[in-house]
Amino acid sequence: MEAKNQQFFKTFNEAFVKGDIENILGSVTDDIVWRMVGNDTIKGIDVLEHALQGMDNGDEFELEIEHIITHGKEAAVNGIIHSTNKDGEQRHYSFCDIYKLNKHKDGKIKVIISYVLEI
Repeated sequence: MEAKNQQFFKTFNEAFVKGDIENILGSVTDDIVWRMVGNDTIKGIDVLEHALQGMDNGDEFELEIEHIITHGKEAAVNGIIHSTNKDGEQRHYSFCDIYKLNKHKDGKIKVIISYVLEI
């Protein structure tokens, strides 16, 4: 059985692959920091919303979560994302996200550090 925080992070990651911007924004603090290692760092909920809107390119995604580890205000989620574009071309990405919540109980995500590799 999944703990409450494990379910929270599972739902959050599923929202990303579904493009559910409302759920994503409802799960983060106004001063969210999302550092994509080797790429950009997003600071603030307004910048995040703009970035998420720009990610909607019509590709279809499938998520495989391998592990969700939570402890206090921190969590790690890793897995594989399968992407299919409108031409049927497939790509696969291995990811690991490290999360920090603003508080332990019913917290929102304050920091995300993402490591993503195409496999």
